[in-house]
Amino acid sequence: MHPLLETINSPADLRRLKRAELGPLAKELRSCLLQSVSRTGGHLSSNLGTVELTVALHYVFNTPEDRLVWDVGHQTYPHKILTGRRERMPTLRQFGGLSGFPRRDESEYDTFGTAHSSTSISAALGMAMAAKQKGEQRHSVAIIGDGAMTAGMAFEALNNAGVTDCRLLVILNDNDMSISPPVGALNRYLAQLMSGQFYAAAKSVGKQVLKNAPPLFELAKRLEAHAKGMVVPATLFEAFGFNYIGPIDGHDLDSLIPTLENIKHLKGPQFLHVVTKKGQGYQLAEADPIAYHGPGKFDPAVGLTKPATAPKQTFTQVFGRWLCDMAEQDKRLVGITPAMREGSGMVEFHQRFPERYHDVGIAEQHAVTFAAGMACEGLKPVVAIYSTFLQRGYDQLIHDVALQNLPVVFALDRAGLVGADGATHAGNYDIPYIRCIPNMALACPADEKECRQLLSSAFEQNHPVAVRYPRGAGAGVATEPGLQALPYGKGEIRLQGRGVAILAFGTLLYPALEAARKLGITVVNMRWAKPLDAELLMQVASAHEALVTVEEGAVMGGAGSAVSEALAQAGISLPLLHLGLRDEFIEHGDPALLLARQGLDAAGIEASVRERFAPVLAAKASLKSVA
Repeated sequence: MHPLLETINSPADLRRLKRAELGPLAKELRSCLLQSVSRTGGHLSSNLGTVELTVALHYVFNTPEDRLVWDVGHQTYPHKILTGRRERMPTLRQFGGLSGFPRRDESEYDTFGTAHSSTSISAALGMAMAAKQKGEQRHSVAIIGDGAMTAGMAFEALNNAGVTDCRLLVILNDNDMSISPPVGALNRYLAQLMSGQFYAAAKSVGKQVLKNAPPLFELAKRLEAHAKGMVVPATLFEAFGFNYIGPIDGHDLDSLIPTLENIKHLKGPQFLHVVTKKGQGYQLAEADPIAYHGPGKFDPAVGLTKPATAPKQTFTQVFGRWLCDMAEQDKRLVGITPAMREGSGMVEFHQRFPERYHDVGIAEQHAVTFAAGMACEGLKPVVAIYSTFLQRGYDQLIHDVALQNLPVVFALDRAGLVGADGATHAGNYDIPYIRCIPNMALACPADEKECRQLLSSAFEQNHPVAVRYPRGAGAGVATEPGLQALPYGKGEIRLQGRGVAILAFGTLLYPALEAARKLGITVVNMRWAKPLDAELLMQVASAHEALVTVEEGAVMGGAGSAVSEALAQAGISLPLLHLGLRDEFIEHGDPALLLARQGLDAAGIEASVRERFAPVLAAKASLKSVA
């Protein structure tokens, strides 16, 4: 079905093909990609858009000797297929299978592990400077999207790179604009001309000669700028010290390959602007690239369909509805997202309150300080951000929000394990990194109903509060209309038993309850990692012989550590067992499987408690449910 592609087991095989065979190969690669992702789920639109660019890069550059650094990495499936991993694509994003992102331990062609945006230029520059220092002649290529170029880190790297003379090529994969055929043909010609050695040499020599005649030199510069201005969107990148080339059609191999071959022979940092289309070659994805950004399994002939039965409400949906309802009630509320409108559930809010909606781009640091500035002026900002992405704004969280004690609410989506996206996207660290910050509070709702209530509790406070909740649906507890808040910093006893008490933080309350019913022990829904409900903690500690803490977060420095600290401060010595995510990066896979492997499903919790507190459990008594 893919006769050409099946002969490609490495880029070296690709480079043995004739130029005329590359177009048919790209078609086979796109077909293989669509078939594969439709069976496993994963990123689709972005990968369909980089097929020709990937073929051209591996054809022109001597990979892996020449380094390709992909930004974010959700467009690297064609790269994986061409670098010897075609037969493993059915394992994509599954436990023990291929990662959905580049990983250095997966292939020598994955030169830099990634999944967060805007890191490619910095990494590729580091590689290029290392090559220069070691006297190596290899190239370093960063491939970055137009969205990732909105982040400050990308411009920090450009600023640094522009004053070097290393062999660095930055490719801007611009998939948010189109090239009409006439302009595309002109662009191809001018791009090849501007990337040629004659043009580069003539420009350099001409500038040296004309410097002795200032009026002519200025005229030449204006003419050059005018000529480029016909086809170049901006000269910003040349101001950074790069030689700018493009834009060119990123789906036209007859344009890509000669341009890349010319660029290989140029000295100093180069910037190539290519224009691609998300979903290229699959009409449904072209028409709706957002829907096909990260689909689950589907039939390519039919496309995405609505499930036969309505899915359970997700925590993201709970947040989105709460945000709109609270905005109706309080005109001070503003919503902020760093380029995650859909993922964070803010589409309806954007539609209903466009003047109070702010997408700041992929700029988490800016998002946090931007919120702080609004809070200074009496507004009530709600920052919707993934737990893993708030890590990028940590200094701002401490210095600009908490230190000034500003009332900003952080809605932390994707807290805990995230499944197929793996370690790069897991929100495992927010409890430790937030609870150590003065003035900050952190709520851990156990289900959908509590999520809505605790968001209201957070919004009522006059200091910064974060509410963490996982990806997907929870226990299925229906939310209630209204904006009723739960008491600040207070938990509840959910199941009364004897001997041992489980203190549950967040959605692991439900497997803890299942385990506790078999063990005849107490379960406490703590709700807040900070402040701890000290009164309830002391009450439970005085009535039990041992305590167990359970959290879907890093056990080191987490909520369990907070319990230990509180007991120690009160002079209480009690046997403790802390259950949470171990001190390791957790691989991608089905969330239920990953939790079970961490001992955080009902069976794992039960087994851990039995092993640790067998003598105490021998004296267990009957259970008493407490509403």
